Amino acid sequence: MQPLTANTRSTSTNVLVRYYEQLTSTPVAHAGRPDGPFEPLFAFPAMDDQVADFLDPATATHHVLDEVGGVRLRLLDLRRNPATQTTKTMASLLLVARAVEHIRRTGQRLMIFSPSSGNKAVALRDAVERAIRHGLVDPHQLRIVTLTPASTAAKLRSSWLSEQPELRRLNPVVVLRGHSPEAVKAVGAEFVREYTRGPQHAGQAWATLRLDNYQQADVARAFADHEFGTAGVEGPRLVHAHAVSSAFGLLGYQSGLNRLRATGATVNQPGYLLVQHLATCDMVLHTLHGDFDRARMPRYRFGEGCWRQDESPHFPARAWSPDETLEETFYTRNPLTAVEMSGLIARHGGTGVVVSLQECVERYAECRHLLRDTDITLPDDPRELREWSLVMALTGVLNAVDRTLIQNVDDLVVHASGSYGVSDYVPIPAEDLVTVEDAAGLLDAVEPTASVM
Repeated sequence: MQPLTANTRSTSTNVLVRYYEQLTSTPVAHAGRPDGPFEPLFAFPAMDDQVADFLDPATATHHVLDEVGGVRLRLLDLRRNPATQTTKTMASLLLVARAVEHIRRTGQRLMIFSPSSGNKAVALRDAVERAIRHGLVDPHQLRIVTLTPASTAAKLRSSWLSEQPELRRLNPVVVLRGHSPEAVKAVGAEFVREYTRGPQHAGQAWATLRLDNYQQADVARAFADHEFGTAGVEGPRLVHAHAVSSAFGLLGYQSGLNRLRATGATVNQPGYLLVQHLATCDMVLHTLHGDFDRARMPRYRFGEGCWRQDESPHFPARAWSPDETLEETFYTRNPLTAVEMSGLIARHGGTGVVVSLQECVERYAECRHLLRDTDITLPDDPRELREWSLVMALTGVLNAVDRTLIQNVDDLVVHASGSYGVSDYVPIPAEDLVTVEDAAGLLDAVEPTASVM
């Protein structure tokens, strides 16, 4: 492996194996606090061949793409696990490794619970499956229960955990019907409260939503970028771009830079470009205006077959709907991370941009062309794309460069957080999903596993 230059157009490394000691030796804040919700010990299995095999999908690849508008485009591909094709793999593997060590030290059975828009559920289930397959735990020691909105059920992937009847019963995939997508968090929190008041037959419940649980893995992005990318190279003016809901990934990346800087390492501090869609553009609004008031969005008027506006270059000039949901993954409103992220942009540069489906489709062939020398393959037909995060990020970058929203920048690094099409996976059949309408239904879905010891 070698630092990335124009002559070495790609380089890959397993970030969790390479930086395992650094990532697992610094406890997250409040881990295992006695006065808070249950958290496993902040401890991980010792690295050995078995653990390395378990962590095998945690690969990140740096690519040099083209120059656009005088800016060099680079890609940090974080979606290389074929079983998930999203960056959620990194955090999920570390979470499950931590669960494994807790089980080994305490003898407690553990049930991971996670509300999710879909991608995190897939990644956590894959990590639990890998832990079982690689002999780190047995199926009755570690279980996974996920709750996703009905609108994202098509993202849920069939796997050994769903295909094998016993494992399917122990690890139910639960879909919430009759609510807005973001309701999975509130319903999930109610379920955890009720479940922990009882005997917890399925195992001690670990609700993994806290930011700190995910930030550890995102720190690895910075470590890899510092060693092989641009973060350790003095000189080039940098911006990192990411399609975001709450920008956890970029905050984790910044945390990694801060840790590197604290060791005395040379760090090239980037600015940040946030890319969102119209339905939930809260992070962009906060970056631009300091609040989430949708009244600050430009006024769209219908004409010439679509909705149009020319008030703000930070928003789509054209859209098929002014309130469209382009990617179901992004449903968070009023994110708690907005103040911190907006502060980073105010200090270090960058901005936010909102993209429409119409813009993404219009630039789809351009996105495919930019990726031609990578191993990321977008479907020929955009109607077959089932995860739009990467196309959103690339479209946002191209729009930002065209509209001079990003100026005085040498390199723009796109975080490829997710991309997959219909031919990349088999969805879980509807009959293998558990559909509920409230926390009581979710409790019923979990408790039948209690008799299996």
